[in-house]
Amino acid sequence: MPQLLSAKEQSLFRTVVRNYEDKQYKKGIKAADQILKKNPKHGDTLAMKALIMNSQGKTDEAFALAKVALQCDMKSHVCWHVYGLLYRAVKNFEEAIKAYKFALRLEPDSQQIQRDLALLQVQMRDYQGYLVSRKAMLTARSGMRQNWTALAVAHHLIGDFAEAEGVLTTYEETLKNPPAKTDFENSEAVMYKNTLIAEQGNYQKALDHLESAGKHNLDRLAVLELRATYLAKLGRKDQAEKAYRALIDRNSEHKEYYDDLIEVMGIASTDHKAMKAIYDEYAEKYPRCDAARRLPLNFLEGDEFRDVAEKYIHRMLDKGVPSTFANLKHLYASSSKKETLPALVRQYIDSGKSEANEEPKRHGDTSKGASAAYYFLAQHYSYHLSRDLDKAMEYIDKAIELEPESVDFYMTKARIWKHYGNTQKASETMEHARTLDTRDRHINTKTAKYQLRNNETEAAIKTMGLFTRAETPGGPLADLHDMQCVWYLTEDGQSHVRQGHIGLALKRFTAIYNIFDVWQEDQFDFHSFSLRKGQIRAYIDMIKWEDRLREHPFYSRAALSAIEVYLKMHDKPITNGANGTADVNGEDAAERKRAAKKARKEAQKAEREALAKKNEPNKSTKEGDNDPKKKDDDPDGAKLAATTEPINDAMKFLTPLLQFSPKSIDAQLAGFEVYIRRKKYILALRCLLAAAGLDREHSKVHQQIIRFKLAVDKDLETLAPQVAEVIKSEFNLLPASVSLTQYNDEYLSKNKDCARRTLAALSARKLLSPESSPNFEKDAMATLKLPGTTFEEAKEGLELLLSWNSGQVDAFRSSAAEKWPKATIFASPSA
Repeated sequence: MPQLLSAKEQSLFRTVVRNYEDKQYKKGIKAADQILKKNPKHGDTLAMKALIMNSQGKTDEAFALAKVALQCDMKSHVCWHVYGLLYRAVKNFEEAIKAYKFALRLEPDSQQIQRDLALLQVQMRDYQGYLVSRKAMLTARSGMRQNWTALAVAHHLIGDFAEAEGVLTTYEETLKNPPAKTDFENSEAVMYKNTLIAEQGNYQKALDHLESAGKHNLDRLAVLELRATYLAKLGRKDQAEKAYRALIDRNSEHKEYYDDLIEVMGIASTDHKAMKAIYDEYAEKYPRCDAARRLPLNFLEGDEFRDVAEKYIHRMLDKGVPSTFANLKHLYASSSKKETLPALVRQYIDSGKSEANEEPKRHGDTSKGASAAYYFLAQHYSYHLSRDLDKAMEYIDKAIELEPESVDFYMTKARIWKHYGNTQKASETMEHARTLDTRDRHINTKTAKYQLRNNETEAAIKTMGLFTRAETPGGPLADLHDMQCVWYLTEDGQSHVRQGHIGLALKRFTAIYNIFDVWQEDQFDFHSFSLRKGQIRAYIDMIKWEDRLREHPFYSRAALSAIEVYLKMHDKPITNGANGTADVNGEDAAERKRAAKKARKEAQKAEREALAKKNEPNKSTKEGDNDPKKKDDDPDGAKLAATTEPINDAMKFLTPLLQFSPKSIDAQLAGFEVYIRRKKYILALRCLLAAAGLDREHSKVHQQIIRFKLAVDKDLETLAPQVAEVIKSEFNLLPASVSLTQYNDEYLSKNKDCARRTLAALSARKLLSPESSPNFEKDAMATLKLPGTTFEEAKEGLELLLSWNSGQVDAFRSSAAEKWPKATIFASPSA
């Protein structure tokens, strides 16, 4: 039975609640202890004390005390509500929802519990449950606009647009006085209702609503864009044309406005003359407009293209615009345009216009357009579709000679060195570019990236430290973690992989995984905030974006890198030192110990600094403001590198990858590698079929087909009959009458001019008949002589020979070094 409190103790209990809300945790604990001294089994007080302890970081003690509170009073909604709050704090939303529902059964009229439950339901995408909760909240408090809006959102998320519109209409009918024109919340609600009408496909009704209710809307741009769209969809071409022309007048650089204008005017995509007339009209009307001059280059061909491109390029070079090549490189998909553009630039240089124009230049230089023209040609020859690195270096040196203080020019020179494969020179050149403008954050981060590519991890963190907060405990790296600098963590992790620091590499990739988790959880506060502020359209967009969060390339890159590390750990378990490195000689072991000791000292120092900061007097009136950060008990990633189940750890990264990036062939190939090692043959086959559907001739797909067939044949007797039957019916990538050796030989014969596919076939042949090893090595060496072999393919050939422990590695390095003399990767290890 629950203990009853006296009036004095009830007042004291209200004080406990108030202290918790004000974050005065010590006072709250003290007041709770006073109540418990006389009523040791008062469940509500025990629950509130548990909640306060959790806010102090004592999570385990808080859960234990909350369970005691429930034992003392199982029918207290406060105890169950607190239990749900504790689970919510540790991100266990499923259990939190269960606790909230139990609390709500005990106290159906509690708005606080109902609101907490609704927020968790939309967080977990339980839209049906969210709809029920929002209906209950609206019934209890129908005077609040956000309850009506939230119910409309619930219907919208389920896909019932008509019902969502009806809810908003019902609320509008309850208003006695129309809202002010400057009411932002009403303005957003009107636009939200308009999008709901449009999503039902009723564009006439949406247009009528827009011209009546949205006539004086605060979001003028959205009104103009939607009106133009509705008119176009309704076939009212003349009015739509006027609407799009008004939008172009508002923003003449917006490409989509031109595309839509041409479409509503009924101009065919093949009528280049009529299309160009539109762009010429606006180029004349807005002399400084770039889009009207640049966009015709997308569709013009032949002499027309040459004439327009010549005027455009001369104009941009006269001004010395650094982004000219970046703006035109998309045209290189056309071979004729790829030849025309650099010819026009060379003609510009030869004609003397680069010395004759009177346009003002960057930095007040007197080199006219010559440096801009040389810069364009350097980028042209550095670009992968027109690569000639020697010419690129020649032109960039000419540009630097004219403008020796240009950051852009030195950045491009560093990029050329990168394409050569010389990471050392690339890093040094980018560092020089950085010194030319030490206040530019962009060049600072570029320099750090190039240093990481050259495995200069210490130099990179010092470079980044120039723009991080100096007072952050733990130094620049801790600040980069706080700022969720994903690109740096990814590059740093990949650098540690190359150096063999497996622990630190996994530490970085896991940090990125956790950052995406944080982004997933960060939406929680916006479920209430967006409704309170009336920002409904942005809120719906956020929900849709969060649903596809892990399809972002940032996640894919980190996940694939982590999976690759775990696969290597599974195939060849490492002898884990302090950092999980593969090298075990005494010097490396001593170095790892020193690194681990240094990391532990830094972590301890950071903890002491945070604790001292918390204890400083007169710094804050709230106890919860300066809590010390959690101590990192694995600063060097040793625990991650010491895993005994690397394949299971890889699954954590793989599952979201396959779920959100099913069209990524790299994701499917990685999925196959993980599942084939787990002997999950049906899942491996699913990934293999998906990869083959994306690119049947891919080199790794070919290898995996052969490996899958070998693995299944080997374990055929141990497979369950149902599994064997599924594999037999679905695995149709191999002709039934062809042996694996014949299939591989046919692939090799068909792709003998492609180095990457040749290497894949050789790798498969070694798997099928390992006794012919010397021939494989000679064939791998021969790929260097193929005319189309790229630098990246040569790197893959070297890695393949290294994986075979081949005696031809040095010979391969020498041959490759002759072909790519500036590439550092082909230098002998002693050099």
